[in-house]
Amino acid sequence: MLSHLSQAVWADWIWFPEGHGWADLTNRDGKVYPKLPDLWVSIPITICFLFVRQIFERTVASPLASLLGVHDKKRVCAPPNPVLEAFFCRTSKHPTQTSIESLSKKTGCSVRQVQRWFRQRRNQGRPSKLKKFQEASWRFTFYLLAFFAGLAALVDVSTPLLPSQYWYYMIELGFYLSLVVSVASDVKRKDFKEQVIHHVATIALISFSWLVNYIRAGTLIMLVHDASDYLMESAKMFNYAGWRKTCNFIFTMFAVVFIITRLVILPFWIIHTTLVYPLSLYKPFIGFYFFNGLMCVLQVLQIFWAALILRMVVKFLPGNDIVQDERSDNEETESDDEGEDAREKSQNGHMQNGHTPLNNNHRKRD
Repeated sequence: MLSHLSQAVWADWIWFPEGHGWADLTNRDGKVYPKLPDLWVSIPITICFLFVRQIFERTVASPLASLLGVHDKKRVCAPPNPVLEAFFCRTSKHPTQTSIESLSKKTGCSVRQVQRWFRQRRNQGRPSKLKKFQEASWRFTFYLLAFFAGLAALVDVSTPLLPSQYWYYMIELGFYLSLVVSVASDVKRKDFKEQVIHHVATIALISFSWLVNYIRAGTLIMLVHDASDYLMESAKMFNYAGWRKTCNFIFTMFAVVFIITRLVILPFWIIHTTLVYPLSLYKPFIGFYFFNGLMCVLQVLQIFWAALILRMVVKFLPGNDIVQDERSDNEETESDDEGEDAREKSQNGHMQNGHTPLNNNHRKRD
């Protein structure tokens, strides 16, 4: 039964065009071709990445953050309140005005106190600036090294498979697997779902291109992604450090490289080669549809992110303001409360224990 299932899954007509099959990838004449068992090496590499990342963030990223002036400001924790906590955990982290008024009556707190409690409680669960910096530093380091490794892997293509290409593939695959494993503890961004789809599609593309010996195409795909990713991560690092001009300059470079590599080279060169050119040589097969389907998924994500990038560029260029990551969940500051409290005081008098005195109902004139 298992033997028949295996034969059906690995049938030549699924993975290769007509006239080709797994027999073409048999080692011969000193030439080595990729094999399925090779992919298992990515598992221990993934585990190593998870451990190395922890060490890197503590011994390299944290001191670097201190050097660049990245510090976490002290957060005010929300006072214990069982009623509000139950609503926060079970119903909504962002209650409506009607819910706030209802909770105010149940707890005996003022509306402003309830609003402040939810703001403080939401901030407790948000990642600190130091954590964001550590993650950006880790990804920056990997993407930068991976970019140059990808360039080196493309230098010599005299044989079907080189040790440099093998390790480049396995390390990239292990890294993306580690991102999927750590996704639960990493900083959650607004494009969380898109990121997960991207990682899964990338893992599938790397694995598939390895199995069917699309080494050249796979290396190029990873290379064009790494070419801009390290610029984005470095821009984030300087953003968290408050280096406005440096951040804006690097982000501009990132936007240019991103558009060239992901909206020009990827669709009009690489995808065209994998989607259009093969049709002049072979009839479409399942593997062809699978590979190019994943490529199209990645391209749709690139267009989605390009729109976010252009929106950020439009925001910071005219006023020369600092770049804000559109995907980040920004912290709600206490200044919001202070500003609203000040307006409330000017209208209703000073508050006592969170409640407005009943004998002061007249608004002050400016």
